[in-house]
Amino acid sequence: MDAAYEERAIAISSNLHPAGFDELMPKTIATATVDRLMHHAHVCQTSGDSVRLSQALAGKGVKPLA
Repeated sequence: MDAAYEERAIAISSNLHPAGFDELMPKTIATATVDRLMHHAHVCQTSGDSVRLSQALAGKGVKPLA
């Protein structure tokens, strides 16, 4: 994050709200990471059912290579 900060675009996708990042890493690192992610950020939130989950439950998910 530090090397890319204000140098290039970064796209992040997560099911975890940024407030919960301290569950993944120490709080000081999580705070600095979220600060850099959210500065100049465009946040796009989606809602609705997961297409991949519904396909997997219907047996139509990705099939493993033989």
